[in-house]
Amino acid sequence: MQSRKVFAEPGRPRVIQAWPKTETECSPHPADQHVGRQIAIVRLQSDVSQAQLARSIGISFQQLQKYENAKNRVSASMLYDIASSLAVPVSRFFGGLPGNETDRDVATLAVDERIDFIASAEGRRLIEGWCNFIHGCAAVCRP
Repeated sequence: MQSRKVFAEPGRPRVIQAWPKTETECSPHPADQHVGRQIAIVRLQSDVSQAQLARSIGISFQQLQKYENAKNRVSASMLYDIASSLAVPVSRFFGGLPGNETDRDVATLAVDERIDFIASAEGRRLIEGWCNFIHGCAAVCRP
């Protein structure tokens, strides 16, 4: 009895077909988005820059941006380090998350829509553009 070759012949490349991911597989989980947004909000309320927070927890500011924008998930230990650095309880990042309600009254910081916007990528671009505009005007307008 002759057995079939299971592996590709030497020198001949194997072709592996992968199915494309669906949109739900590519988009971040709503809980990851919420936690990232809360990190940004607490950081802004604490008047801490991305670079300062990233440096204090030993990561790059780009990695922190990815956490805040839910491009990368935050591990439990990293979330603990972020909370410690910002002097808030870890539970602060989960406050307001649907399905995370408890029977007891828990005081949470008020979420201001303006801070939420400032924490977004669009808000940061707007602020950066405004600062560049102001600095450009200051240079031109000086006597």
